[in-house]
Amino acid sequence: MRIEETAVPDAYRITPKLLPDPRGTFHESYRYDLLAAATGHHFVPRQVNYSVSGRNTVRGLHGVAIPPGQAKLVSCVRGVLLDVVVDVRVGSPTYGRHDCTVLDAREGRAVFVAEGLAHGFVALTDDTCISYLCSTEYRPGTQLDLRAFDPELGLPWARWLTGEPLLSEKDAAAPTVAEAAERGLLPDYATCRALYRANGAQLSGGPAAPPPPAARL
Repeated sequence: MRIEETAVPDAYRITPKLLPDPRGTFHESYRYDLLAAATGHHFVPRQVNYSVSGRNTVRGLHGVAIPPGQAKLVSCVRGVLLDVVVDVRVGSPTYGRHDCTVLDAREGRAVFVAEGLAHGFVALTDDTCISYLCSTEYRPGTQLDLRAFDPELGLPWARWLTGEPLLSEKDAAAPTVAEAAERGLLPDYATCRALYRANGAQLSGGPAAPPPPAARL
């Protein structure tokens, strides 16, 4: 597989090598060792989620507060979608930057999204199914919801929509990035970096780096 960093640091595009034969194709969608070596992120799934969406459904932008944080490996297992990652880590050199990837179930491409980044997508076909491998289990009250159509982000939804977008009431009422920052809801870049280092140290058997005070809540 080919693993390359996107325009958003700590988000990576993973393109597998499809092995065809008369029956169809085979590919590896996730390899812990290859992902860790290429990215420095030590990603171990603890929960798997799926959602099914009709064309023009927009889900997101979503994240998880730190702590606990949640990294995701996102892939399309049926249909086609436009995947969007946004850097909302306060203090990040690329704060506010986004990156888009078309995920087509026929190609097997995936996106790794580190803790602290916001994620969303728009379904480009009916009956689109997306898979999320998640580094932490769901914890009520830790979800971070941001407005997908925040004009300050300038996300390219309109170029991909073929009709009116369909959003949940929760997503439609979500705050903008500026509003979330004012309320203190956004993750801190330094806290995210400390979490990445701690996760790597724990899995390599070394001592975990102590988190900054904000992460001990």
